Amino acid sequence: MTVQSKLIDNAINCSCREYVHPWTSSCIASAGGMLLAAIPVTMRTYAVVYLLALVMKMRIPRLLDLQHTITGILKSTAFLTTNAYMFSLMVCLVRRFLGRFYASTVAFIPTFIGSFVALSIERPERRTPLALYVANVASEALWHMLEARGLVRSIPNGHVFILGCSLTALLYMYRMGVHKTKVKDATFKALSILIGKQEEGAIKTPQVTTKQNSRQPFDFRSISAYIQLYDRVQKAKHPSCPHREGCGSYALLGGLKPFVGGIGLQVGLKLLLSIPNIIKMKMNWRKQIFNKGSLNLGLALGTFSLIYKAVSCSLRNVCGYDSATFAIPAGLLGSIGLLQFPNITISLYVMWKAMHMLYVWGIKEDVVPEIPHFNMILYSACTAVLFHCAILEAKTIRSSYYRFLFDMSGKRVSLFHVENFEGFGMKSKEQVNEVVKKLKIDLSSPLPITPLTV
Repeated sequence: MTVQSKLIDNAINCSCREYVHPWTSSCIASAGGMLLAAIPVTMRTYAVVYLLALVMKMRIPRLLDLQHTITGILKSTAFLTTNAYMFSLMVCLVRRFLGRFYASTVAFIPTFIGSFVALSIERPERRTPLALYVANVASEALWHMLEARGLVRSIPNGHVFILGCSLTALLYMYRMGVHKTKVKDATFKALSILIGKQEEGAIKTPQVTTKQNSRQPFDFRSISAYIQLYDRVQKAKHPSCPHREGCGSYALLGGLKPFVGGIGLQVGLKLLLSIPNIIKMKMNWRKQIFNKGSLNLGLALGTFSLIYKAVSCSLRNVCGYDSATFAIPAGLLGSIGLLQFPNITISLYVMWKAMHMLYVWGIKEDVVPEIPHFNMILYSACTAVLFHCAILEAKTIRSSYYRFLFDMSGKRVSLFHVENFEGFGMKSKEQVNEVVKKLKIDLSSPLPITPLTV
């Protein structure tokens, strides 16, 4: 106990220079160096984002569009750059205020304060998407942190279950028709492409006309009987079904369209990411494009839509009426198809999107209270988790996000002297070394980009 106490005292009593800027004695110079290192990375990142959004409009940009794009790039660059240098600045300020480091003040609290200030610079309509994005990455990191401590255990295809439940919640709202009046979001447009506008709410009570059906029994000794049976099955539908064609055709065609669209989308994305290889004439078409993997997204979307529509029609025929609650068993059973394309990033994003839309719906219905600046609080807390993980528990964070933080900080995130905090028992230096080795990061120079040594 005495040894452990000494280790903790040594860790929390180090100065900010020993931890966050060993290459300079000035805290201001440290923050300034972080600022200069972050500008080109953030500018490049948001230039790609905004230009891609401009291209996705599928029309020749007007002068006003170009002005909005340039303004958006500059404003978002200012936001993310501020987020970077405020971290360094707040670490030093919090250390000076408290006189020592605690586990929460190494990264979490300074990042939370800096992120809240930085997000106030960004446009209000961009704050919620940013919060949902970092929540996606942070929730995965939090799970890995809990898993490393033995508090939770992953189950096979657990993220597919998460995606299925999230899609089911979104489909329930879609069938309830809340997207028309209470929750406006582009996600429902994607659902209308996947499921079709026929399943769109609000549900209307059909006007059922009762008529006598005198159907003659089939004589299966003739071919015409089989043709009549096929025609009857093809056209069979319950009056409460919202589609015009028969339930069988409706379900089959409903699965075929997303299947073809999913293949096209996956192949298109692969081609887009392979443009450099195509230009250099080094593209291996058979290995990268024409393979079984190109079918996975189409199979997942097609199977989901097929099962969803088949179950929905079956419930309408059995119960004799239509209901938005049918989306729940139909969506959960349809999730079986999502096993064809397991993706944890998509699963967590859809989960957070569904939670956000349910929250907005709850506010509209006066079921849950509206928390002022909730999107800013969520963004700040999740970004703080990510910085904590990148510095003290590097193995728990997504590799691509660690690389992004490494580039944006000008290599600083891997050069911080985290060995000062070994007393917290997280083996932080060992984790950083493993991640650096895994990502093949070059740390031959002890100085970061733009060190501004004083």
